[in-house]
Amino acid sequence: MDPMRRNVLAGAAATAVAAVPAALAQNGTQIPMGTSFYERGSVRIRYMVAGSGFPLMIIPGGGLNSTMAGLLRGDPFNPIDELNNEFRCVTADLRNANGGQSTGPLEVDRPWDSYTDDHLGLMDHLGIDKFMVMGFCIGGPLVWNLLKRAPDRVVAAVLAQPSGSRPDMRDLFYQTNMQGWVPELLKRRPDISMDTAEKFLTRMYRTNPDFVFTVTRDFVRQCQTPVLILPDDIPPHPYMIAMEAAMLSPNAELSIFPWKLPRDRIPLAVRQIRSFLRAHRPIAA
Repeated sequence: MDPMRRNVLAGAAATAVAAVPAALAQNGTQIPMGTSFYERGSVRIRYMVAGSGFPLMIIPGGGLNSTMAGLLRGDPFNPIDELNNEFRCVTADLRNANGGQSTGPLEVDRPWDSYTDDHLGLMDHLGIDKFMVMGFCIGGPLVWNLLKRAPDRVVAAVLAQPSGSRPDMRDLFYQTNMQGWVPELLKRRPDISMDTAEKFLTRMYRTNPDFVFTVTRDFVRQCQTPVLILPDDIPPHPYMIAMEAAMLSPNAELSIFPWKLPRDRIPLAVRQIRSFLRAHRPIAA
């Protein structure tokens, strides 16, 4: 083919793909990997969609510096690479994460819910009603909040190395974020004051510093959504809290433990995740 004609056709194809409404791509249509922005008022969220099939939201780890780049680095593994051949994977930078491009106000009275607003708003933007969700690290509390806020939309959930509140380290997340998140945030965002950042973190991590931060044990006992939990055992990801949640949840499954070390165990954990998602994927998908 003539090189000029090939370039013209390639450009036309790319334009056509970009023009396809996201809602039409929910089930079965191949979506090229790429990033876009979703805006709602003063909130602007950078997101990525990859693969085809039933929708799977993936919340990266990294605490309040949770970004897509961190997810794609593959520590402990890259879920996009592993799952996009069967699922339509949706992921995003967390609002105001250092190193990310999602921005918005610090909602000091409702920090956890503000992030969940972003997640549900993104799925609405993409025309997605029901979906599965997988969360790493801070994604654990955020997954529980999604199950609380949208129980009729989330059909199954995976919590990998979920964050939780250790009784002997109640102030861990407040102190860690004051050192590792706030300074860079204030440099980038002169509109945010130290007082606002402190109030935000106080509400998020000090007001109810127990269990998984976002829901109560009674909620977990009554939650009927199938969940798969892959525990970790480091200070931000307490094994005892992950196990307690698994024991309380009536439809919970557990991975092997440890599942990240030695590293040759990771493929086994990934196979279990894939099998769990397949088992709970709606038949119509």
